[in-house]
Amino acid sequence: MLVLAIETSTPQTSVALGTEQGVLGSTLLSWGKGHSEFVVPAIHHLLGWTELRPGQIGGVAVGLGPGLFTGLRVGVATARSLAQVLRVPIVGIASLDVLAFSVRYSRWRIVAVSDGKRGEVFSASYRPVPGGVTRDSEYQVGPPERLAAELEASGEETLLVGGGALLYRRQLEKSGGRMEFASMSRAFPDAESLLELALPRFHREETARPVDVVPYYVRKSDAEIDWGRAGRVA
Repeated sequence: MLVLAIETSTPQTSVALGTEQGVLGSTLLSWGKGHSEFVVPAIHHLLGWTELRPGQIGGVAVGLGPGLFTGLRVGVATARSLAQVLRVPIVGIASLDVLAFSVRYSRWRIVAVSDGKRGEVFSASYRPVPGGVTRDSEYQVGPPERLAAELEASGEETLLVGGGALLYRRQLEKSGGRMEFASMSRAFPDAESLLELALPRFHREETARPVDVVPYYVRKSDAEIDWGRAGRVA
């Protein structure tokens, strides 16, 4: 099965095409054009480079966040539209799950951490299992100091992965726990890892209707917060 994967939950936008035999093509952009200007052209370019037609796509996978509101809206809307037009199944996967999956061979507990802006991080905890990872916490958002306190309380050997961990490394290291930080190459969830994680779900037919694929926002948008403040003032 040929699957198209789209990941737009962070400042890095990535798109990949592949099958069970491997990745046929991928592209990413970490700076410059916005998600809305990059995703659809990237898909067209990938299809052209791999000499494939849209009608050959058998499934669409998309990262659901938590992450940046604008990017998530663009990625999910594009994936849903493609699945509807092509009449193919769709799979949505949490972007923190994709981050953790990228370091699945760790022997330590894994904590995926992405930058949530506003001085906060999105995070979740995982355990390595044969072939992947399993999440053992809820998706959370909060200041890095709170995550540092949780790391100190757990006392476990932990591998932290993601741009949020690198951005707030000093605060997290103050927990005093035994921890390692994954490299910058693992700072963002990427479409290739999303593709690899999604393929087995298509084969198990663990797919969804496009209308049911929605982002994991975890918290309110800036606009909703501003509206709430305005309401309280009134």
